[in-house]
Amino acid sequence: MIPIGNIIMKMTEYYTGDTKRINHFLKVYAFGKAIGDGENLDEDTKYILDAATVVHDIGIKISEEKYHSTAGKYQELFGAMQSKELLTKLGVEEAVVNRVSYLVGHHHTYSKVDGIDYRILIEADFLVNAHEDNLSIEAVRSAKEKIFRTKTGIALLHNLYNA
Repeated sequence: MIPIGNIIMKMTEYYTGDTKRINHFLKVYAFGKAIGDGENLDEDTKYILDAATVVHDIGIKISEEKYHSTAGKYQELFGAMQSKELLTKLGVEEAVVNRVSYLVGHHHTYSKVDGIDYRILIEADFLVNAHEDNLSIEAVRSAKEKIFRTKTGIALLHNLYNA
């Protein structure tokens, strides 16, 4: 397996000079790791989750260039392709590349969650976005009911936002 640190380094290179984006994916990675550990994921699923949390917003750069937008639908559209390209160039195993690109291509779609890796990715991303977007406590509580399912994610949401 390619070390996650190599993927992190490639993503910091991809986002050179964009501290906001780099810090965002690092925070999502940290929360994903905490939730994954708390939910006792197997090593293969942890690796997929780690890779997905690092590259999950790779589509933003092209979305902004093409559409001047960071809308989730554009992130998903371009993110799947971009993550596949980046991970393949790094030599990541094809099955991992395919799952990660699927997760990246759906991480703003909350209605089709098909695995614990997907669930944790959206929970970890929400934990960070809630703060970065300065969401109201009402919005956080609503997300708790609609999005969060893992015990660890719910505990983190409570600890961060008292929700």
